Amino acid sequence: MSDPQTPPLDATTGAAAPASDAPGASLNSATSVPSAALPAAALPSWVPVTLLLLGVASLAGVGLAWQGLSRQQALEQELVRRQELVQAEASEARAASRQSQDLTRDTAAKVALLDARLAEVALQRGQLEELIQSMSRSRDENVIGDIEASIRVALQQAAVTGSVEPLVATLKQADERLLRYKQPRMEGVRRAVTRDLDRVKAISVVDVSTLTIKLDEVVRLLDELPLLAVAERGGEPPASGVKPKPSSAGGKSAGSKAEVAPREEDGLLAVWWWGAKTRLAEMAGLVWGETRTLVRVTRIDHPEAVLLAPEQAFFLRENLKLRLLNARLALLSRQFDTAQADLRDSQDVLNHYFDARSRKVSSAIELVRQVAGQARQVNVPRPDDTLAALAAAAAGR
Repeated sequence: MSDPQTPPLDATTGAAAPASDAPGASLNSATSVPSAALPAAALPSWVPVTLLLLGVASLAGVGLAWQGLSRQQALEQELVRRQELVQAEASEARAASRQSQDLTRDTAAKVALLDARLAEVALQRGQLEELIQSMSRSRDENVIGDIEASIRVALQQAAVTGSVEPLVATLKQADERLLRYKQPRMEGVRRAVTRDLDRVKAISVVDVSTLTIKLDEVVRLLDELPLLAVAERGGEPPASGVKPKPSSAGGKSAGSKAEVAPREEDGLLAVWWWGAKTRLAEMAGLVWGETRTLVRVTRIDHPEAVLLAPEQAFFLRENLKLRLLNARLALLSRQFDTAQADLRDSQDVLNHYFDARSRKVSSAIELVRQVAGQARQVNVPRPDDTLAALAAAAAGR
């Protein structure tokens, strides 16, 4: 929208067009200078701007052309470099391809060899699987057979030795093996083994080592035991400690000493008679004492023991030692009947020929009696429950 006060410009000259219709137009026309008298018309103001814009555009075009040329040269150099790099990589690729072909041929040969070995391994694996299956099928039978064989061997050892220790050890091993095996099929066998083990442990076992130690102690004491014949000859006092009674003569002598001695007023005959009587009493007491030491009356239950000669005492002790050693060997070999016979004979010899009043003899007799009381045959129970359970498990019931 144009300003109403501004006059319009001329299209050809660019000067303001005269406004005829405006008020005061006659005044302006009257006062205007003639056109001929004006100077030459100047260039329009947009021409220098246009020229300047054209120059800037030309310079920008030249700069862009230079920049494009530089970028084109850089691209050409980059293309050349990349082409050279591609050619080098192509050469390396060809070399690697040849190596790959060689490697492929080697690999093909190795694969063929591996195929052959794989086939061999597959064959061996099949055979091994068949063997494992056969072993797994017979594993239960092997366990049952091993336990049964070990129990029967333990029964034979127990019968020979007379001890339950081999059977107890075998049953414990069987129980531990079945516990590790953990098969429901073998639980009945394990319960039977536990019952038999408790029953076998309840049997009292003869302590042979303790019995042999006691017999060795008796053999050691034999050389120190007093014989009955030696005790009778030695005149030892009786064990009860009763002292012999004083003799009647001695009593009379003591009584005569207690009597009042006669005085001289009684006469010489009385004094002489009193002295003679005193001397006679002393002589009678002395004779009686000597007689008592020479003769003694004793009750003898076994006359052969008193009549034993000193040179026979050595053989008696040695024979008794041999009997005790035979009893010891019989105990070690579990022949209890033989041991009992030897122990009875040894007790008879100790009671007949040795002085029972001696403490050592009593101790030896007591030791032999203890050994004879403990040396007895032990019947080892058979593990019938375990054997029956093993037979049932083997039959598959």
